[in-house]
Amino acid sequence: MSIDNDVLSLIQTRRSIRSFKPDMIPKDIIDKIITAGTYAATGKNMQSPIIIAVTNKDVRDRLSKLNAEIMGKNSDPFYGAPVVLIVLADKSCVNHVYDGSLVMGNLMLAAHSLGIGSCWIHRAKEEFERPEGLEILKSLGIEGEYEGIGHCVLGYVDGDYPQTPARKSDWVYYIE
Repeated sequence: MSIDNDVLSLIQTRRSIRSFKPDMIPKDIIDKIITAGTYAATGKNMQSPIIIAVTNKDVRDRLSKLNAEIMGKNSDPFYGAPVVLIVLADKSCVNHVYDGSLVMGNLMLAAHSLGIGSCWIHRAKEEFERPEGLEILKSLGIEGEYEGIGHCVLGYVDGDYPQTPARKSDWVYYIE
């Protein structure tokens, strides 16, 4: 199988995982996933996104609680994942939301290629508009105006890997 077919296979088989084992992912694997995120395409190569890697359980749990509060629920929106990669992007770049979205896609595909489950969790925008989120940025020395794009939660899949559903029939239209 050629490299292109391997990539296409990863794209076609990656699924969102909503049940994770508590086991921590080795740092070298996390770093490989993060590196893939830093190679996402960005408008005019402005590289507007940043990634905050959270492996500290206390901080992870604080973020989970804040995210659940925003969602209006009392559950773990991170599905037990031990690692949270937060993607934010510089608001001064006109394409920042698109740039950050491409980073999220790269993170999830890289995770899948390494046998790690992932899921995009929303509400990062709201989290990093609140004092708690702004304090995290300040504590890391991050200055400027950043919009939260998403959380890429990572972990080992607990249970069966989800099957790929059939694609809808009216997904693509051709103009030839």
